[in-house]
Amino acid sequence: MNRKQLILILLALVILGGAGLVMMNHKDTSWSERQGKMGEKLFPNFPVNDIATVQIKGASDLHLEIKDGTWRVRERQDYPANFSTIHDLLVKLLDLKITQSEPIGASQLGRMQLEAPGKGTNSGTQVDFLDKQGKALQSVLLGKNHVQESSRPSPFGGGEFPDGRYVMLPGDATDLLLVSDPLESFSPNADSWLDRDFFKIEKLASVSLVSTNATNSWKLTRESESAPWILADTRAGEILDSNKVSSLAGSVSYASFVDVASNSSPAITGLDKSLVLTLTTFDHFTYNIKVGAKTPENNYYFTVATTADIPTKREAGKDEKPDDAKKLDKEFQDKTKELQDKLTKEKGFSPWVYIVSSSLVDPLIRDRAQLMVEKKEEKPAEGSNADTNAAPKTIEPGLLEVPSNINTGPK
Repeated sequence: MNRKQLILILLALVILGGAGLVMMNHKDTSWSERQGKMGEKLFPNFPVNDIATVQIKGASDLHLEIKDGTWRVRERQDYPANFSTIHDLLVKLLDLKITQSEPIGASQLGRMQLEAPGKGTNSGTQVDFLDKQGKALQSVLLGKNHVQESSRPSPFGGGEFPDGRYVMLPGDATDLLLVSDPLESFSPNADSWLDRDFFKIEKLASVSLVSTNATNSWKLTRESESAPWILADTRAGEILDSNKVSSLAGSVSYASFVDVASNSSPAITGLDKSLVLTLTTFDHFTYNIKVGAKTPENNYYFTVATTADIPTKREAGKDEKPDDAKKLDKEFQDKTKELQDKLTKEKGFSPWVYIVSSSLVDPLIRDRAQLMVEKKEEKPAEGSNADTNAAPKTIEPGLLEVPSNINTGPK
């Protein structure tokens, strides 16, 4: 080896060593940067007060939007969203901390469920926060939950629970972050965001059904909350089964819905050929309910419209003392205000078509005959061999039929 070759070899070693040193420094710096993110906020400057739309992309798309001062669900015909759920999540994001940061390659994204939305079971959930003009203020891709073993395993199996979630921020597809909350509420399922408040029928006084078949229609009334139900226009042979109607008031006291219809076309809902229920209360409320077709899940399409004739003046009792009158007037005014607020709220349910469980609807739409005591067929006495359909025997005149076991005398 001559001197020139030796110099070239030494020069190459110097270059390689320098390059390796640069790469090591870069790696150390990169790791240091990631380590430095631990304990930091995921969104250091989260503009919570400027957010007008939350857009969630997963297996389906969802848009939560502020309209007329109210958060609404676009995919449910702008039905009101649960304000508390949205508010609590946005406030949570203000202080959400990074608990871990590490590099990740493109081939590992599926394993962490951080593929772009719409790319199968390994896809993530994209959440975008937009302002009034539709401009993106902040975005995050949500991936797989981080789980922790419970110190107290459940007797039902499964000793794990989610305590965080892997996420990625836009513009950095190589940095895998772990945050300290599973953020499970960020679901693209529209029904999970709906405001679940619904009408509540109290002090039920009457129920009537107008069926598509007039013979199945009926009306039940009662004089007080403790009085028995009475069938109006009782027909011959009808006996009302009190057990079948005793639970009517309870079944509507806490009405709820499964979902709000995303398509209210009569061709789907069947509400153009509906059963019509009218329920009145002792507080002067009237609920007009239409029941349409069944869904594939055995629920019903359903609408409700509420009206009320709330008295605005109290009738004074005979010989009422001034002090008593003042107290009673105050109680009456408070009750009137309460009923007026209830009416305002419940009138707000009328624009939408709901999907309601059959357990709420079925007791209210029974055919007239199903409200009656079932007629029991009379059965022959036990041990009787008589043929009730057999024709009576004919005995010839002058002859008596004598049983064979009776002695009739010498032959």
